[in-house]
Amino acid sequence: MANNGRRSVKMKKGPTVGTGGHGRKALEGKGPTPKAEDRPYHKAHKSKQLAERSAAKRGTGTRNPGARSGPKGRATEEVVTGRNSVVEALRAGIPAKALHVAIRIEMDDRVKESLKLAAERGIPLLETGKPELDRMTDDAIHQGLVLQIPPYEYQDAYELAEETLESWKKGHVANAPLFVALDGITDPRNLGAIIRSVSAFSGHGVIVPERRSVGVTASAWKTSAGAAVRVPVARAANLNSTLKAFKNMGIYVLGLDGDGDVSLPDLALATEPVCIVVGSEGKGLSRLVRENCDQIVSIPIDSAMESLNASMAVGISLYEISRQRAAK
Repeated sequence: MANNGRRSVKMKKGPTVGTGGHGRKALEGKGPTPKAEDRPYHKAHKSKQLAERSAAKRGTGTRNPGARSGPKGRATEEVVTGRNSVVEALRAGIPAKALHVAIRIEMDDRVKESLKLAAERGIPLLETGKPELDRMTDDAIHQGLVLQIPPYEYQDAYELAEETLESWKKGHVANAPLFVALDGITDPRNLGAIIRSVSAFSGHGVIVPERRSVGVTASAWKTSAGAAVRVPVARAANLNSTLKAFKNMGIYVLGLDGDGDVSLPDLALATEPVCIVVGSEGKGLSRLVRENCDQIVSIPIDSAMESLNASMAVGISLYEISRQRAAK
């Protein structure tokens, strides 16, 4: 039978009204549209990855990427990366677990000295592939050298003060207990310089809070010029509670501040057990810490200068206390 030149068209059958389409998940949505930078196929995603990678690679030095977390989420390990940083850390005597050296590394004077210093100190030398070095350093520029630093073993602030007081009362320690507590100091170089000053002026320890405070990093070790081996650094779970406990033990708490009610040369408590508290250069002492101080001490300086660096202020204060104790 002729079809008069027409073609039959087969209609596609759609879903029956009310079925919601076929399939159990046909009506399930895919949620809100992801941001462009979160879509792997979008150029914004690649730009974000490149930016993050560049930030990770910017410079060499001390890093603690991917560090295993200890109590309360604190990083317990870090690494020193780059040839200059590694050789300087080894010269400073920073404790190290291992020196990782890239397979078929291109030798220069810094690599040779690093290998020599590590061998002399008995630090294990581990030949490591570049992919593993990249992973350890979170893709930072390591130049084939990575020094692995062990976690610092902090003392308990209360126990350190108690032991020092007891030794002083028994005559085992010549000078009265002398501590420095940090309030809001976050620069490891400041901590290292303070440790160095405490060692130089016969101090007995440095107290750092557990939160919002610097810890003993490789940079702090390096700045201390080895003094961190001799001066214990103790953790305080709560700085204000620790200062109150010190006062109950007979240790005078002296805060350093430009608006002090006592000038450093007129300090009458220098020969007593003392804990000096120093705040950050920008904010100074926090309100509660200031309230817990027995005295606020100021250092006379030229009025043209607004303030002193925290480590410098501690060094000057320790010198004056040491001078008064020697003159007694």
